[in-house]
Amino acid sequence: MDCIKKKVNEELEQGWIGCNKACEYNPCHFTGQDCTFCFCPFYPCNDTDLGSELIGKRGQKVWNCTDCLFIHRTPVCRFIISEVERLGIQEAGDPRFKDIFREAKERFYHQGKALMVVGATSDAGKSVTVAAICRILHDRGFIVSPFKSQNMSLNSKVTRNGSEIAMIQTLQSKASGLKNPDHHMNPILLKPKKDTTSQVIVCGKPYADYDVDGYYNEFVPGPGREIVREHVDFLKQRYDFVIMEGAGSPAEINIYDKDIANMRAAEIADADVILVVNVEWGGSFAYAIGTVELLPEEDRKRVKGIMLNNVRGNLDNIRPGAKKLEELTGIPVIGIIPHADVVLPNEDSESLRGVRRKGEGKSLIGVVKYPRIANFTDLDPLFLEDVSIVFVEDGKDLEGVDAIVLPGTKNTVADMLWMNEKGISDGIRKLWKKVPIVGICGGYQMMGKILDDSKGLEAGVPRIMDGLGFFDNTTVFGEYKKRVIQSEGHMLVGDGGPITGYELHMGMSDVREKPLFVIENRFDQGPQEEGSYRIDDLTFGTYLHGIFDRPAFRKYFLSFVKHDGKPVDTRDTRDYDEIIEDNIVKLAKVFEENMDIPKLMEILGVEE
Repeated sequence: MDCIKKKVNEELEQGWIGCNKACEYNPCHFTGQDCTFCFCPFYPCNDTDLGSELIGKRGQKVWNCTDCLFIHRTPVCRFIISEVERLGIQEAGDPRFKDIFREAKERFYHQGKALMVVGATSDAGKSVTVAAICRILHDRGFIVSPFKSQNMSLNSKVTRNGSEIAMIQTLQSKASGLKNPDHHMNPILLKPKKDTTSQVIVCGKPYADYDVDGYYNEFVPGPGREIVREHVDFLKQRYDFVIMEGAGSPAEINIYDKDIANMRAAEIADADVILVVNVEWGGSFAYAIGTVELLPEEDRKRVKGIMLNNVRGNLDNIRPGAKKLEELTGIPVIGIIPHADVVLPNEDSESLRGVRRKGEGKSLIGVVKYPRIANFTDLDPLFLEDVSIVFVEDGKDLEGVDAIVLPGTKNTVADMLWMNEKGISDGIRKLWKKVPIVGICGGYQMMGKILDDSKGLEAGVPRIMDGLGFFDNTTVFGEYKKRVIQSEGHMLVGDGGPITGYELHMGMSDVREKPLFVIENRFDQGPQEEGSYRIDDLTFGTYLHGIFDRPAFRKYFLSFVKHDGKPVDTRDTRDYDEIIEDNIVKLAKVFEENMDIPKLMEILGVEE
């Protein structure tokens, strides 16, 4: 406490400073934040709207306000400084700070409002609509958070505290200007393991495996609804707006009473709803009207706007239909959004359905598309380069490839067995040492000598089986907890450039190869070597997802990829995060220019 008081005294002496972009840690929370108080003069306020008590490492109670943004609002900071000057307060700990806090909260604190975006179908454009609205509001000075109560996706990322959430919520968080997404934004994540079974991640940590019946009949009516309520309330206490994303369709009448991802979540959050329809799919007016008609009357009242999304060609051609849609539903069409040519990660593997090839570059990279492919957004930065990708689902798909990527998987052993059955394993072995091969996470495990699942994760799958044999590594499953951590470090090859990524895997590998990277503080154990490589064999492997995001390793790996004897042209040497930011700006501009923004603000209760 003495240290905090000293820092607060320094802040009081300097007075109001606003957003301090010169600070090396700016932004700590969100872009544009007020930096006058890094150390709160009200600590500990013990106000449960803004924080909570935790039990510290020594068993003592500690007031935790890590997620409080109240002190970073400019009106709050200006008020505090003016009151300090008026009252002649000299230092932290003055009892009059309690009165200042009480009045500041009365003047400036308010519960946030939730708005939900649902789609008439899957892939209607809910995710990008949420991202666009988050950025539009952020640019207007509001503090905004995304939220998806339940997400089914094998594309996940790791937060700063080691929680696992869906990748798309991290993208939406970036669109909101937030520095650190957290598990409150996606409290329930479903990761399919088999056709009818998923691992349920709750608050960023593995909770249990459920089949479909167990999930809807036990989890949803049990802890599910309260988990949604707890976390959306948490966000509403801290943000001006919570922009929620639905899942699939809100009118799935077979599970309507058990669905906590759409209208029940809207009810819990007391959210108004916008319905998004993908015009490119065809039948968009029928989708929109059918969705509205299938909703019970009480839920239908929540729908305050319809958006016709992903329109190609002349927008005027669709306006007569939009007017008729308004007449038939009684709901205004608040946006006719043209197709936006932006580079953004896809939410889940649905985007790969039916896709055999992607990209327009000269060099051809074969990416093995397992049945349980995970975190395939690792590949997205490659599309910035002079490459094309062919998704390998059979041994013959490897013909003519200039490089191979073995991506992540939710079930390494089962997908290794699938590769063997499809002739892919033999095909890759024939290309070993001829073309560069990189394995990521589960793909890295497959590149080893032995996969040991003797604990038995799944009936009918061999307990111990051969890997591809490219590395002298053995991976053991079953007895190790899931490893979830953000990582940064540098390469031990090439120019030694910086790398960042995150680990998200079951099983541990006994590595007997040259390390590829050094991680600065892996699992709080100081610098550690990670990954494997055999330069003469053109073979690389790592547990790090996101390894192509930074240009150092992307450029290094592509230096080995040759087409007709010529190396790949590295086109973009920026960090992938910079490219994503540029495209979020572009996306928001497309939406803002083609939405009825005054109507959106009216729905949100904002007077412009």
